[in-house]
Amino acid sequence: MNLEIDEVSKMVLTSAAVDIPIVTQDNLICEELIIDVPLVMEPVQWRECCIYKVPKKLRQVKKEAYTPKLISIGPFHHGEKDLRGEKELRDEENENVPRDMEMLKVRYFMDFCYRTRKCQKEIARIIEENEVKIRHCYAEISKLNSEDFVKMVLVDSTFIIELFLRSQENEKRNEKRSQENEKRIQENEPLLKNDAKKEENEKRSQENEKRIQENEPLLKNDAKKEDEKDEEDYILSKPWLAEGIKQDLMLLENQLPFFILKELYDQISYSEKNNEISFLDLACGYFSSSKSKIPAGKEVNHFTDLVRYSYCPSTQYKKGSTITHLYSATKLYGAGVMFRNDEVDIQFKKLQLLEIFPCFNISWFLNCLPCLKCFPCLERMQTLLKVPTLIVDDATEICFRNLMALEQCHYPSESYICNYIVLLDYLINTRDDVELFVENKIIINGLGSNEAVATMVNNLGLEIVENRSHYGEMAKKLNVHYENCYNHNMGTLTSTYFPNLWRGTLTVVGLVVFGFSIWSTIKPFVTHQID
Repeated sequence: MNLEIDEVSKMVLTSAAVDIPIVTQDNLICEELIIDVPLVMEPVQWRECCIYKVPKKLRQVKKEAYTPKLISIGPFHHGEKDLRGEKELRDEENENVPRDMEMLKVRYFMDFCYRTRKCQKEIARIIEENEVKIRHCYAEISKLNSEDFVKMVLVDSTFIIELFLRSQENEKRNEKRSQENEKRIQENEPLLKNDAKKEENEKRSQENEKRIQENEPLLKNDAKKEDEKDEEDYILSKPWLAEGIKQDLMLLENQLPFFILKELYDQISYSEKNNEISFLDLACGYFSSSKSKIPAGKEVNHFTDLVRYSYCPSTQYKKGSTITHLYSATKLYGAGVMFRNDEVDIQFKKLQLLEIFPCFNISWFLNCLPCLKCFPCLERMQTLLKVPTLIVDDATEICFRNLMALEQCHYPSESYICNYIVLLDYLINTRDDVELFVENKIIINGLGSNEAVATMVNNLGLEIVENRSHYGEMAKKLNVHYENCYNHNMGTLTSTYFPNLWRGTLTVVGLVVFGFSIWSTIKPFVTHQID
């Protein structure tokens, strides 16, 4: 080896024409290290991987949208000092108020053990058996050792299950109370309806009041017993806290694998458990999601994934071209495109006949007589863009940002949510576009300001990479429709002279008066020539 290297060195030194660095044994070793290091440091992506750190470019747009504010779940934000909830100190009136959310999770864990009649070791054994699989679900390797990792998953998972069970029990109690109140009203209603005489009505009302006063202590005691659990529960007794924790449980970085929660719920039986309710049903009820939206053969990876399914359309994903240009909603409306809300997916409806004979478009007529829209044959004679209803409130932006981050990392070839938001970003540019959507019940504005909704939608699309769009072909058809001169001019006439019944009536009356004026002007000349 040394002889070969010396010969190579001599050849290099004697070569004056070509400037080549001297090759030595040390250089060869360094080259081997340089080649080997990237291979060793390359991250491993396990098949189970489904929980990711939000990419840096997305986090920089709005960091607080991806960071839990009240409670940490999983290893990514475990032990952060900022997650201390209210940081309230104990007081004399309520000694059970926890000082931070970690203490609250431990208390929920203890209540869960009491509910299930299981000790910590029995529950921890299930997690220990699945520790490797749980670790593989995270894109980044956790620095926690085995004991601390199992303890973290144990406390977090039991907290979630106990929270879901308490929320379900709370809903059942509320339903029971509302049914009892309706029953009491129905029992007292005949007395108020059938009395004809004023004196009898007054007498019976006094008797009813007396009975209510006699029974009031009993009713109060019953209600007090039913409310004991609510008063004891620190989360359910504070609606703002319950809603904040629900929002934290939807964050991509704040997740536990769904399978371990389901396995803990399925394997642990207790007397209060209703076997007809699966953990998936329990989770869907907590997040107000629909189980039917989950495609057959698909498994839920975690809660962010569950919420994503509730927004995905039932139609099969079609890989179209990337949207590079699309006119805004108000411009499309000016070209004769009518907007309707739809429960399925974004759809562009235009008959082939209207492409050949655009004059058959009767949007102007249906605007004047909206009662005729109930006839499907007439509605098909106009160009429609159907869009699912979007409820916009304070939690909408955080929810969609995490769903889009999940798709960027885990569903790059099925980015329903990203494609949907990018399409809205093109359609909505100003508050006038939002106002058009609100009028057609496509957007339910809970923010109050149309300008705020437009800004939110435009910011959601920042740093989102589209890998071919589900709505690419539809965007091309919309652009072709807008760029047709007849559609553009006819749409302008419709929006100007036939936007509603009154304007359309005035337009028709004006045309009739104008016609009579012309006829009265030319009539003498016509009759004179005839004579």
